[in-house]
Amino acid sequence: MKKTFVLDTNILLLDPLSIFKFGEDDVVIPLICIEELDRFKKDQNENGRNARHFSRIIDDLRKKGTLADGIKLDGGGTFIICNNNGLENSTVANAIAKSLVTDKSDNIILGLALSLKEKGKNVVLVTQDINLRLKSDVFRVVAEDYGFKKVNPDLLYSGYVECALTQQEFEEFTKSEFLPITSVKVTTATGAEESVELYANQYLILNNKDKGAKTYGRFSDHGGRKGIIPLKSVKDGVWGIYPKNIEQHFALDALLSDEIKLVTLAGKAGTGKTLIAIAAALDKTITRGEYIRLLVSRPIQPMGKDLGYLPGSIEEKMNPWMLPIFDALDFIFGKYKYRDSSGPAAWMALKEKGLLQVEPLTYIRGRSIPSQFFIIDEAQNLSPHELKTIITRVGDGSKIVLAGDYEQVDNPYLDTVNNGLTFVIERMRGQTASSHVTLKTGERSPLSELASKLL
Repeated sequence: MKKTFVLDTNILLLDPLSIFKFGEDDVVIPLICIEELDRFKKDQNENGRNARHFSRIIDDLRKKGTLADGIKLDGGGTFIICNNNGLENSTVANAIAKSLVTDKSDNIILGLALSLKEKGKNVVLVTQDINLRLKSDVFRVVAEDYGFKKVNPDLLYSGYVECALTQQEFEEFTKSEFLPITSVKVTTATGAEESVELYANQYLILNNKDKGAKTYGRFSDHGGRKGIIPLKSVKDGVWGIYPKNIEQHFALDALLSDEIKLVTLAGKAGTGKTLIAIAAALDKTITRGEYIRLLVSRPIQPMGKDLGYLPGSIEEKMNPWMLPIFDALDFIFGKYKYRDSSGPAAWMALKEKGLLQVEPLTYIRGRSIPSQFFIIDEAQNLSPHELKTIITRVGDGSKIVLAGDYEQVDNPYLDTVNNGLTFVIERMRGQTASSHVTLKTGERSPLSELASKLL
């Protein structure tokens, strides 16, 4: 039987995307929750940001229909905001008045859930409030904590947009390699065309709406000149690695662009985010000599951050955790020779010369990192505070890359919404020194792609 999920305010503050995670079931937000969110919208903390984010989401949904009547979501369910006054006509909900304070928001939410149940709905109240769950049980309303981890990646900032150019604009861009515009026309989910302002370093899929041709670019806001510029050419590959799709080309452009000092790469397993980041770093460090060292690191998760219980030296302790990095290096050096050597011997030679350093973050915190190309893999397992601390340690002349999958958070204290990678992506959006690309196309193997989608 189809369910009707009634969400408490704390769920919206925890995850502003929560309404999209109930598939074909219906989602109801009591109007009192909107009132409560209004109290948080000016806060400069996570609650404030999530309250504002949720308000923007609802405002966008409002364009598709009436919130009171219900709006169809992509998953098949219906989203509704219910007026609290509807409780006055419910005989079951009036039972609350005999035992609970009727003007308390939690009790209003419980009353609405009771009212919907009275109308024959299969109601589930979702809240992090333990006491509200206890009260729900007394009134025989099913109540659950919020435990969903998946997000709809289309609702998070992807770092690129597809748009249409006129024939004149398209020709100007292809000839002069610059198009002085700051907004583009995009097609919305409803099929309407609207103008959107571009973010600094946002990538574009440019369609010639008159002739059907296509090209690609990046919106640059560097050096006092705003406009779309072409991508860097990677037709010869980077250390034997060639982009297999346009998302990887976008990522390589960000990694190879000197004006971009912070790059965030998000994507499921097998999209190539770590591999192309290391290849680009080797090009900038070893081939071009623009950085003194390539530093690659990742958090020690999920077995804990303290490596002291493992025997051996620091290098021996960290090896099990660094294997994905070593695999990427083996793959790259299997395709590209360094001074007539290839494979592990080649990149081990770089380590011995101090040009390549692979360490867990446990041994990097507190250091200053000048003139280095710094890659952090599995960044979703770091908190916003941890990533802020690390980024502020990056010295002059350095570049930092954060790669990870915000749908696979192993840290028990973090989730899809509050992890450091998601936090940095959203907070650094539009900054001239930062760029983000979400890689959606799996390239590792058909099995890897299938597992990422279904498991």
